[in-house]
Amino acid sequence: MPTPESIIAFLRLNGSSGSKELCAHLGISRQALNVQINRLIDEGKVVRTGATRNTRYSLPGDLPRPKPYRGEFHIRDLDENQVFQRMALSLSLSHALNAHAETVFQYVFTEMLNNAIDHSGSRKVHVSTVLEAGSIKSEIRDNGIGVFASLAQKLDFPDEHDALLQLVKGKTTTMPEAHSGEGIFFSSKAASTLVLRSHRIQVEWSKRRKDVFVSNRHWVKGTHVRIEVRLDSRTRLEHIFDQFAPREFDYQFSRSKVQVKLSGTRYISRSEARRLLLNLEKFRVVELDFKTVESIGQGFADEVFRVYAKAHRSVIICPVNTSPAIEAMIQHAKNH
Repeated sequence: MPTPESIIAFLRLNGSSGSKELCAHLGISRQALNVQINRLIDEGKVVRTGATRNTRYSLPGDLPRPKPYRGEFHIRDLDENQVFQRMALSLSLSHALNAHAETVFQYVFTEMLNNAIDHSGSRKVHVSTVLEAGSIKSEIRDNGIGVFASLAQKLDFPDEHDALLQLVKGKTTTMPEAHSGEGIFFSSKAASTLVLRSHRIQVEWSKRRKDVFVSNRHWVKGTHVRIEVRLDSRTRLEHIFDQFAPREFDYQFSRSKVQVKLSGTRYISRSEARRLLLNLEKFRVVELDFKTVESIGQGFADEVFRVYAKAHRSVIICPVNTSPAIEAMIQHAKNH
């Protein structure tokens, strides 16, 4: 069985190689090569470019990278797909990304740029995209009202933090006649990393760390979006839609996942529960993720798992990542 070092040595000697040449040189099957090469890719020691028969492997330092793409656009009458196509041509994305990664990146990029066009109220938007050794990274910046401030003002939420909590559930939009409110939710599941930053709030979804993080930063105007998709991403957009808009629900966006920790690590009152539950009647199945939540009170548990469940029998609430103490409180409320 060849060692990872023998693969690296061959690529160093030849510059780049396809699977057929590597298998012939090493005397192994394609399946055996994939085991080794995928591990090297995950470790950042080898880079995969292209797709299917055009797939090539090379060392990170040997991969020629195009110059970063940068553009400033007037938002009025701007077409997000035209911007993407211009950028894709400049960066030769069809050769740099596999088919699944390109589909994911196009979806997330155009969704986020469309949000700036339709919701920001800014005159201009700035776009920059760079191909790195293992990923493609893009930034979209506007100087408008700010995503969380816009939701808070137009939907009458108490503050921007509450607007964030409602946004991450999905189906929250200020333009229901033109938007479903699904874009950010599905983009956060598709991208390797997605970051929204506006005013003092930043929220980051990380596929690598399998978590979402909220932090307070210094104040910035408008909304700044950062997107990262790994060049070898195996995420399939259709699988994400199958998970949250499944066939049994007529392909409607009927499942959601809510990270309870976004509003704190301890929940006591019924008012906190009502805040968390706001707008969840739009879904049929809701997963409440209690990861890193330390404790919940009897009033909170009773409001979520007895009062709300009784009043909204069409909504299934599924708690996950509960500690023994939280699980006991939930069961107490259900059995009350």
